[in-house]
Amino acid sequence: MPQHGREDAPSACCRPSSPHYAGPNIVARPARATELRFWTDRKVWRVASRNTLNCLIGCMIGDISMIVYMQAYHPHAPMMLTMGLAMAAGLVTSILFESILLRWREGFGWSAAFKMAFSMSFLSMLGMELAANATDFMLTGGRVPFSDPFYWTALAISVGAGFLAPLPYNYWKFKQHGKACH
Repeated sequence: MPQHGREDAPSACCRPSSPHYAGPNIVARPARATELRFWTDRKVWRVASRNTLNCLIGCMIGDISMIVYMQAYHPHAPMMLTMGLAMAAGLVTSILFESILLRWREGFGWSAAFKMAFSMSFLSMLGMELAANATDFMLTGGRVPFSDPFYWTALAISVGAGFLAPLPYNYWKFKQHGKACH
């Protein structure tokens, strides 16, 4: 017999007043990713959105910089080369940006910050870059001058696609594993 109470008293998480209470002798199981309730956690959506935005900023720094460079200094370069270089630059700057954030916000050493940024974020960054560049290419064919107002509209749409593409993955990663991707 326990010293501090009745043997049949429910634990704190299983009391009827607890949000985790699932009835007598029923243990609440965590939601699976295939269930709607898994995807309804507003707090996790906020964390995933913030982390995705950090990734987006890092990716777009390199991506847009490379596109500007290529259009200014190599305007006749093949489009696939420009897109490939832009994606590579976006991945590099995103890893660097997130490493800086991990060092600054979390106090990681440089090596640990770089490893964490690369290992946790690479799939998210890749999806982001693919979505943003594919959207831009579909809208502009990759050859709209900066002076054309449609360039900026297409850029906004492609950045939005780059944000939305990895967002569910980042939510799942945090919800399923308790780990933020960035």
